Amino acid sequence: MPLNQTERQILRKHLIESLSGEKAHITFDRVVADFPLEAINNKVPGIPHSPWFLVEHMRRAQRDIIEFINNPNYREMNWPEDYWPTAEADTNTWKQSMEGFFADRKQLIQMIEDDSLDLFAPIAHAPDYTIFREIIIMANHNSYHTGQLMYLKRVFKNEPS
Repeated sequence: MPLNQTERQILRKHLIESLSGEKAHITFDRVVADFPLEAINNKVPGIPHSPWFLVEHMRRAQRDIIEFINNPNYREMNWPEDYWPTAEADTNTWKQSMEGFFADRKQLIQMIEDDSLDLFAPIAHAPDYTIFREIIIMANHNSYHTGQLMYLKRVFKNEPS
């Protein structure tokens, strides 16, 4: 049974909340807002990536999802090399990565808000996939790595768990 207009709006609202981390423990925005910049390249036991690697990985993965949804000539990136940076960052690179992440997340949110898009329709060039599926994957991915960033932030700021 198709969703009615109210149900579609509720679904879209919940997707946006999931993608942005709203209604969750903490959002990506809050985690990175006051992240200790002197620690962006540091690692801790139990998490093999630095905060910079996590942020840039999140940006690259999100950009890849947008390309997958929108580009009929999409070419799959190579795992893992295309999804992870290989060098440390400075504060300018950190800032640029976050700006790219926020811009791409905004683009995904605009897709969700676009009532002319059927979130459940097969993607034309990838008929086994839907925009809904890709948004859920991205929300889960972002949530997972936001948790890692929160853990790292607490360690680097010497905050209790």
